[in-house]
Amino acid sequence: MKAQLTFADIDVSVNVPAGIRVIEVSEKVGSGIVYGCREGDCGTCIMEVLEGMENLNTPSVLEDKVLRENMAGKRFRLACQAQVIGDVTVSPV
Repeated sequence: MKAQLTFADIDVSVNVPAGIRVIEVSEKVGSGIVYGCREGDCGTCIMEVLEGMENLNTPSVLEDKVLRENMAGKRFRLACQAQVIGDVTVSPV
């Protein structure tokens, strides 16, 4: 199954396979959604979900913890954890 993933910051939409993580696509298309996981800086890939929150997988316990620690509201997810299961529009914070 395919879904449309839109990056509002660069006005680019791509068709992606269901289950792909947002971060895997954002790097390839040049979106401002970046991450510092490799440097031990968890939480740098927080993104705002502008449309289609229901089309992302449910956040894990770890993701919920990181989002709470960063005081991110309900419209935010970690791009390294969010799996696309339907059409969604995201933006870096």
